[in-house]
Amino acid sequence: MKTLLAPTIAALLLTCNTVAHADASSTGVTSADQCSVAHLTGVGGSVQSLREYLAAPDRDRVRYVIDHPIQCKVSDDGRASDCTGLDSFRNERVSVYDDIDSNMMSVVVRVDLDHGTAPAIIAVLKKDLRCDQ
Repeated sequence: MKTLLAPTIAALLLTCNTVAHADASSTGVTSADQCSVAHLTGVGGSVQSLREYLAAPDRDRVRYVIDHPIQCKVSDDGRASDCTGLDSFRNERVSVYDDIDSNMMSVVVRVDLDHGTAPAIIAVLKKDLRCDQ
């Protein structure tokens, strides 16, 4: 009985791991190591603004994005930094930068600001990213 128990448990664990991996890869980017370029459809911005957006009730999220537009400082060489607020993106091509936590990732994307368009590092939800194939 003991000789059958160990292989059965090992097979069960292997099956669960394979199913979980397949499920995670079908829902979006799960790690910065998976791809370097992705498409973003969703909301992104500063980490603090994104967390506040997620904490808001569903009915208030659109209003939150409208009331908190993304704003960044732009350097002389045209790079954006110290961003606050959020922006909504639709099928925007981004460079995957780094994991922030289990739900969020930082990406480099061009953002439209009052004084032009500039590349910025922003936080986005991993589920909103799709790797380029």
